[in-house]
Amino acid sequence: MPTGEIHSASQPPSATDSSAYEDDAWIWAQIKAEARRDAESEPALASYLYSTILAHPSLERSLSFHLGNKLCSSTLLSTLLYDLFINAFASDPSLRAAAVADLRAARERDPACASYSHCLLNYKGYLAVQAQRVSNRLWQQSRRPLALALQSRIADVFAVEIHPAAKIGKGILLDHATGVVVGETAVIGNNVSILHQVTLGGTGKVSGDRHPKIGDGVLIGAGATILGNVKIGEGAKIGAGSVVLIDVPPWTTAVGNPARLVGGKEKPKKHEDVPGESMDHTSFISEWSDYVI
Repeated sequence: MPTGEIHSASQPPSATDSSAYEDDAWIWAQIKAEARRDAESEPALASYLYSTILAHPSLERSLSFHLGNKLCSSTLLSTLLYDLFINAFASDPSLRAAAVADLRAARERDPACASYSHCLLNYKGYLAVQAQRVSNRLWQQSRRPLALALQSRIADVFAVEIHPAAKIGKGILLDHATGVVVGETAVIGNNVSILHQVTLGGTGKVSGDRHPKIGDGVLIGAGATILGNVKIGEGAKIGAGSVVLIDVPPWTTAVGNPARLVGGKEKPKKHEDVPGESMDHTSFISEWSDYVI
């Protein structure tokens, strides 16, 4: 494939001058162009790229096929899963829009993300979130045994444990994703980035609304643990390895075990960027007087 095909599509349409449909179409055209390029440069992958991407007329069909093959087992057939996924995407436009937003999130925030097609095929965090959204739809339809069976397969295959009842926004990046655990009543807003080994969990055997609520634009560093029905405010940042047991105000940074606010509880330092998009994990260190090596 001539390299000009990718070059000509190198700039996505902006949100102000295109509809969601045009954005979806642009992403899919870009993915196919990348797959053709990679098939030509690496013939060993040609059959794989054709069957997962190039043989399909749309992103949702490609994604449904890929998820069906990833999550199938000897007793949970890929054809059954394909039908399940494609029916969900066809009947709920919000699932397709979220899948596109998540692709953009990975491509724009992760410097290791080489292409949209790379994310679609290889990012288990991306794939786990798309499958969880379908399990969430099943849960809302009271098809709970199937939703839980799908959750189990997601955990087995991707090492990501997200309850089907958990609510997840769009523009989500699970970076590396291994060991992420999200409880039943957790809520994750839009444009949130979560690193590996993060737990959004409960505090014991209490039932009811018992898991964290994560605001828009939040960044949660690797190995962080947030427990209980606590609120992480919009634009907040949770440092790697932190243990959070109480609410975190918007646009502040919480670090440590137990977590404390950078700048102090009375006048916490506020930041202006959106951490979930900037992926800035360490700028608070220069302001943190207790940081000693």
